[in-house]
Amino acid sequence: MRRVIGPWQASSVVVGMVVGAGIFRSASVVGATLGSPLAIYAAWALGGVVALIGALCYAELSAAFPHPGGDYRFLKQAYGQTVAFLFAWSRFTVIFTASAAMLAFVGTDYLNELWPMDRLTRAILAAVMVVALAAINLRGLKTSARSEVAFVALDVVALLALGGAAVWMIVQGGVPVDGAVPPVDPVGGFGVAMVYVMLAYGGFNDASTLSAEVRRPRDITRAMIGGMGAVTLLYLVANWAYVSVLGPAGLARSDAPAAAVMQAVFGQVGRTAMVVAVGVAAIAILNALLIVGGRTLYAAAADLPGLERLATWDEQRGVPRAAILLQTAITLLLIVWGALTPAGFATMVDYMSPVYWLFLTLSGLALPLLRRKCPDAERPYRVPFGPLLPLIFSGMSIYILWASIDYVGWIGTAISFGTLLAGLIARWALGLFAGRTAA
Repeated sequence: MRRVIGPWQASSVVVGMVVGAGIFRSASVVGATLGSPLAIYAAWALGGVVALIGALCYAELSAAFPHPGGDYRFLKQAYGQTVAFLFAWSRFTVIFTASAAMLAFVGTDYLNELWPMDRLTRAILAAVMVVALAAINLRGLKTSARSEVAFVALDVVALLALGGAAVWMIVQGGVPVDGAVPPVDPVGGFGVAMVYVMLAYGGFNDASTLSAEVRRPRDITRAMIGGMGAVTLLYLVANWAYVSVLGPAGLARSDAPAAAVMQAVFGQVGRTAMVVAVGVAAIAILNALLIVGGRTLYAAAADLPGLERLATWDEQRGVPRAAILLQTAITLLLIVWGALTPAGFATMVDYMSPVYWLFLTLSGLALPLLRRKCPDAERPYRVPFGPLLPLIFSGMSIYILWASIDYVGWIGTAISFGTLLAGLIARWALGLFAGRTAA
């Protein structure tokens, strides 16, 4: 890797890695659990601070232990091969596949605003989206860099449009659709809200991969602060628009709050434009998950005996065909599961959150551990303020892990963590198979 990226370029990439379709769906759950506008704004602001600190921690880890697998390398360095394998396993059985299914449900939730559909039809449409994008990837067609920039720009424009719609309504003397405050749980509500807030900020850990390519070590700090600051501001603008136009209760009731805002201010034309924007954003991010997830599975399989069929590369089309097919199959199974539950989007969050925050907690704790374990490792970038920020991030990660377990419940947590047990069994079986083959 060459150090050619400046702070402005890096900040733009950070925004692109974080801003996605989550803000267009998670906000309604946050509104339902917190109710108060002030509490809603505080939760989103706190989420931005936590994501910024986490991104800085990941920047140091990635710079000191660079590897295409990201967390895989420094988790292996800190805790050993078993934890690293379970992380790689969870990425393809839980994190990437559940995220893909979740985004498919976001897209269908917004399309439902234009063309009302029953649960089965929406699940079928979500599955069609996944299959169509998988087919494109199998043909070797990838989204160009310019297209990705256009999709990110569309997300940013959509969020700014929400703020503009709220300003226009206020100038015209309008009032919120529903100014009532929904009933909330003052004790457990904040933890649930933070689970969904941090879901929308997801991607900050991937942004740290830029640390090996910025021109100067301090540029990564500038990029993270600038990029995450911009994301936090955009999210606060969007939530201000939701509350100003819909009211807390209206926000809590809507499965597609951005479309509801645009309809309330600009009518059907505004609603249609927002549905199209969110649908395109969901498809773009879903496509990126298929591209990255397939290659991650391919790379992990290449390190493990017995998985040679997954570690095959289609030379003609330039894609890991077997890995993409397996990832698509698991995503479709999760869509079926989500369709059998009252809310597919929330089901995917339940399934993913405990495992996701378990590994983010382990990564946060790995930073001070590796500082002691590998003191001579070259660190072109170090998190400022000594151990304070890593400890704050680790503490918040533990809190959100606990909140996600409490929210999901023991049955849901058992299902989520059960995938890790399945991973251990699979690793044992692969080792047994490899031993017999060698004999």
